[in-house]
Amino acid sequence: MLYRNMLKPLLFRMDAEKAHHLTIDGLHTASTIPGVNSLLEGLYGVKQTAALESTLWGIHFANPIGLAAGLDKNAKAVAGFSNLGFGFMEVGTVTPKPQAGNELPRLFRLPEDTALINRMGFNNVGIDVMAKHLEQTAKRTIPVAVNIGKNKLTPNEHAEDDYRACITRLYTYGDFFVVNISSPNTPDLRSLQHGDDLSRLLAAVQDEMKLQHQKHGGAAKPVLVKIAPDLGTDEITYMVQTIVASGVSGIIASNTTISREGLTHRHKGEAGGLSGKPLTERSTQLIHTLYELTEGKMPIIGSGGVFTAQHAYDKICAGASLVEIYTALIYEGPSLVRRLNEGLQQLLHKDGFANITEAVGSAHRHR
Repeated sequence: MLYRNMLKPLLFRMDAEKAHHLTIDGLHTASTIPGVNSLLEGLYGVKQTAALESTLWGIHFANPIGLAAGLDKNAKAVAGFSNLGFGFMEVGTVTPKPQAGNELPRLFRLPEDTALINRMGFNNVGIDVMAKHLEQTAKRTIPVAVNIGKNKLTPNEHAEDDYRACITRLYTYGDFFVVNISSPNTPDLRSLQHGDDLSRLLAAVQDEMKLQHQKHGGAAKPVLVKIAPDLGTDEITYMVQTIVASGVSGIIASNTTISREGLTHRHKGEAGGLSGKPLTERSTQLIHTLYELTEGKMPIIGSGGVFTAQHAYDKICAGASLVEIYTALIYEGPSLVRRLNEGLQQLLHKDGFANITEAVGSAHRHR
C-alpha cells in the first residue's frame, strides 16, 4: 500500500531513469543505516518454507523468485535487495570497461501496456568498481549471479576477450554467471547467438571458468546463457544444440523483445527492448520449447512479464526451475515478491505438489 499509494505516484511523475537511480541509490543508502535492513526484512521479507526451496548447481535457493539483471546494474544495492524477500538476484550487465551507454532519454514507461522500453546500452561502472561493490556485500544472504557482456566498441570477433575479462575479475564474487548475448541495445550483440560465433564464445567462457576454478578452488560455478525471445523455430533449435554441446549449466528465457505487437501507448515506437506484460506469453512459450528441446535436462530460468503467482507458476510448469522479475517490481512494488511466493504455495498445494521442483515441467507430463 505504501508503494502503490505514495511512492509510485511520486516516482512515476519523474523521468523514468532518474526514478531508477533514485531507487537504487536510496536502497543502497538505506541498507547502510543500522536497523534498516531488519526493518525491510520485516516489511517485505518472505517466510521461508520447504515447499519453495530448491537446490540447483549446488546452490541453495530459499524461494524461486529472483531479480532480473538490469535493475541493479552495478551491484550497488545488493544488501538492500537481499532483504526484500528474493530467492536470488542478478547484477549487471557489466562490461570490462566502464561505459556511458546510449544517449538520453533511453528508458520509457508504457503504463497502458504495463510495460517498459529501454535502450540503455550496457551503461555500467565496469568490472573493477563492481568488484569493489560486491566485496562490500560479501556477507549477502542470497545467491548473486553476475550478468556479463561486451563493450560496445569491442568487435564481435574479439567478444570472447571481454567475457573472459569479466569472469577473471569477478569470479570470486559471483555465485553463478550469465552470458548476455541477447540485448537488442548493443550493435550486433544478438549475432553472437548464432552459429560458429556462439560456439566459439561459449567455448571461451567455459575455458575461462575452468581456469578460474583451478586457480581459486572450491565448487565449480555454473554459467547460464540469456537468450532473446525474437527467434524462429529453426534458430532456437540450432542455438539449443550449440548451448547443450558447450556444456554450460542452463538458459535464461528471455531477454527483452523488439516486437511491438499489441502496444497502445504513445511510446510504442521508441527503439529498444520491450519488457513487461506484453512478454508474458511469449517468454512462457519459449520456455515450453526449450524444455522440450533439452528434454528437461537443462535448468531454465524464466523471465518476462511475471506479474502474478499464476504467471510464475505457468513458467515453472512450462519448465522453469526459477523465475525472475523486473518490470513488475516497478509497477507493483516490493510487496510483489511476498505475494508471488504466497501465491505459488497455494498453487502447489492445489495441484498436490509438496515442493516446487515437482512442478517444474509438469505441463509436459500432463500433455
